[in-house]
Amino acid sequence: MSQSGRILSWSIGLLALLAVVVIGSAMLGPVRINAITVVQAIANHVATDMYDVPTAHQTIVMDVRLPRIILAATVGFALAAAGTVMQGFFRNPLADPSIIGVSSGAAAGAVAAIAFPALIPFSSVTIPAVIGTIEISPLQVAAFLGAIITAFTVYAIATEGGRTPVATLLLAGVAIQAFLGAMISYMLVHSGDDLREAVVWMMGHLHRSNWGDIAFALPVSLLGVGILSVYTREMNVLLLGEEDAHHLGVNVERTKILLLAVASIVTAAGVAVAGVIGFVGLVVPHIMRLIVGPDHRILLPTSALAGASFLVITDTIARVGLYGLPIVPVGIVTAALGAPFFLYLLTKREVHSL
Repeated sequence: MSQSGRILSWSIGLLALLAVVVIGSAMLGPVRINAITVVQAIANHVATDMYDVPTAHQTIVMDVRLPRIILAATVGFALAAAGTVMQGFFRNPLADPSIIGVSSGAAAGAVAAIAFPALIPFSSVTIPAVIGTIEISPLQVAAFLGAIITAFTVYAIATEGGRTPVATLLLAGVAIQAFLGAMISYMLVHSGDDLREAVVWMMGHLHRSNWGDIAFALPVSLLGVGILSVYTREMNVLLLGEEDAHHLGVNVERTKILLLAVASIVTAAGVAVAGVIGFVGLVVPHIMRLIVGPDHRILLPTSALAGASFLVITDTIARVGLYGLPIVPVGIVTAALGAPFFLYLLTKREVHSL
């Protein structure tokens, strides 16, 4: 099968899996709804009153469950794609979307907005969208700006003479993360009654999802991953080393800037609406690399789609509970499932340098 045929077949298969996972998740909750009713409720949202669905079920599916499910798919799509790029960019199997401090920057902005709202010099932002105007909260704006500012600060620190050594970029990211961690700890200590909200946000959450969150995060994620997909050949060449990539006609520094910027923006969009959710961008690209190989032309789209399904499944566990366990933030579930699996890969020597 040709490379384009493999990409198409894998993408169609993973899209089908995602559709099944979305419908299955929408069925589950305190009120169980069968799959046919879920599909009919979605169809009614597209064409009003196409099917006779009980009003309560229509409301549960479209206003309660589906926004959270679609947002989980969007965030998983974004984080897995960004993780794939970061692992290729750094040629490091331990790289993930937060490696240069993007998640820490978002957390610092969000905690500041929660604990010290008077310090945030802006209110909600209203922007036009296909579904009408959507409102982005000060917390989301602060988290998004914190992530972006952190990413570009790390890049500026690591760049000298027009060159950005990957090792320096990595070390600068570690240093900035440590500094932001101290700032976050200080704000948490002085957050008073807002401590619980700040901690829940940092654990990763989707319990307040709405269509406005999706209207903000989905276009950024799709556009960002679309841009990254154009540069999959350059990602493959960069795996050979910067010098070899340069000899093969790749503008190394420009490509590094673009990959870093777009991956950071995609990560920031996901973190701004869902908090810090770990292991999606670390584990999912590893799984797909073992299945489809290291070629980014197929690895990037398959990892993104697999990440969407993975986060919907883990959020369903977080939302519904498992074997009598209480409902928990989704970040706890992704860590609880992702860490043992990653350790399993390590023990089987399936984690290799890129």
